[in-house]
Amino acid sequence: MTHTRAKHTWLLHAAICGLGIAMLYPILWLVASSFKPSYLIFSDQRLWPAEATLRNYWDGWKGVAGHGFYRFLGNSATVSLLAVAGNVISCSMAAYAFGRMNFRFKKPLFALMLVSIMLPHHVTMIPQYILFQKAGWIDTYLPIFAPKWLATDAFFVFLMVQFIRGLPRDLDESARIDGCGPFRIYWTMILPLSVPALITTALFTFIWTWDDFFTQLLYLNSVQKYTVPLGLRLFLDSTADSAWGPLFAMSIVALLPSMILFFSMQKYFVEGISTTGLK
Repeated sequence: MTHTRAKHTWLLHAAICGLGIAMLYPILWLVASSFKPSYLIFSDQRLWPAEATLRNYWDGWKGVAGHGFYRFLGNSATVSLLAVAGNVISCSMAAYAFGRMNFRFKKPLFALMLVSIMLPHHVTMIPQYILFQKAGWIDTYLPIFAPKWLATDAFFVFLMVQFIRGLPRDLDESARIDGCGPFRIYWTMILPLSVPALITTALFTFIWTWDDFFTQLLYLNSVQKYTVPLGLRLFLDSTADSAWGPLFAMSIVALLPSMILFFSMQKYFVEGISTTGLK
């Protein structure tokens, strides 16, 4: 019986490892192709390149049309960090109001916020574009990060509301006895205890903003303001030869910030996700 169970466990682990390798194959192929000369990328399907070169990274870092790829990285970092700061601050304040404070129309407003989560982005895309155009925000970074400062991402508000509701209310009562007001309770007690939810919000916001292609394509027109997704698109040319080698090399570089952040904060990320449903 024990031998049969051990055999089944071994087979299960082998199947999981095989599935994991199959899922990782595209990434491994991307890494291998970034070191191959352009003429071998699609002809040599092996993961270990027959001929390796660092030329793709050098050419990709120099960029396209006189715009270095480091410029695109800097633009993406600026936009992503501003979006992270906006979501963390505004969504945590909105979540504190819904989770701890009592005010008029609280339940209808919370329900309306939840309904907005199910609203497709394509429904609001045209009205938003008209508003931003009239405000003179086209070809600027404002349409990308400014809404984040107004708690427009209802998903993160809901996530933090669930986390805050799980915190003991006795802490608030003790703080009020000591003379703390709502803002001081939020700043000195709720925020420090909500670090896992805040890190989860920051990680999701950074990754989604860093990888966002459509929104940035919609609002950015100047090449010098392009972010990483738009910068990678410049390596593709529908009328001439596409620079596949530099494209794959810079794709690896573009993946590094998200991977480093995720794996360095994985503990808090898992804790924030697993505790948002507890009360």
